[in-house]
Amino acid sequence: MATGKFVTYFRVSTQRQGASGLGLDAQREAVARYLNGGDWEIVGEFMEIESGRKGDDQRPQLAAALAACQKQGARLLVAKLDRLDRSVHFVSGLMRSKVKFVAVDLPEANDLTIHIMAAFAEHEAQRNSQRTKDALAAAKARGVVLGAAGPANLRHNVEERQARADAFAGRLSGLIAGMKARGLSQRAMVAELNGALVKAPQGGGWGLKQLQRVIRRLKRLRPLD
Repeated sequence: MATGKFVTYFRVSTQRQGASGLGLDAQREAVARYLNGGDWEIVGEFMEIESGRKGDDQRPQLAAALAACQKQGARLLVAKLDRLDRSVHFVSGLMRSKVKFVAVDLPEANDLTIHIMAAFAEHEAQRNSQRTKDALAAAKARGVVLGAAGPANLRHNVEERQARADAFAGRLSGLIAGMKARGLSQRAMVAELNGALVKAPQGGGWGLKQLQRVIRRLKRLRPLD
C-alpha cells in the first residue's frame, strides 16, 4: 500500500504522443493503480516530451522533478523504469541526489538494480553499434555500394539488411529480457510493445510473428557475446 509524499514524472518520446495522450494516458493509469488506497500525497507532477536518447542535462522537467523531491522530502514516482534514463551517467547523478524512486512496473527496484540495468543497457547499445559498423565496413570492403540496387549488388544488400536487422534486435534485447523476466507471454509482450508505441522492424505495429523473428535473431546472436 502506497504511503508518503510522491512527485510524479511522465515522459513521452514525441510531440505526437504528447498531443494525443497515447503513452501519457497509459502512464497516468499505471500510477493511479499503484496509488489506489493508502495514505499518500502527490506534491508535484512533471511531464516531458523528449527522446530517450537525450541525456539528463536535456531534460529540464526531470531535473525539476528531482529538485522538488529534494525540497519536499518526496520519492520520484514513474510508471515505467525506462521513463527515467538508461545511461550510467544519469543513474550516478540520481544516486548522488539521494532521491528515492518507485517504478510502478518494477517496484522492488533499488539503486543497485537500476545501476546494473543502466550499465547493461549502455554496454548493449555500444556493442550493437560497433557490430553494425563492423558489418557495414566489411560489406564496403567487399565492394558493396551501400543502399544501391541492381542484381550485381543484391547479395551485398541482403547482407546489409541482415546487419541492420541484427542491430535492431540487439537494441531491443534489454527490453525483451526484462519482459521475459516479468513472466510475460509473447502475446503480452506484443501488446506491451504496441502500447508503449515501440516501432516494429518495418516501422509499424507489432505482430506475434515479428516478435518471434526478433527473439530467434537474438538467440542466434548470443554466441557472438
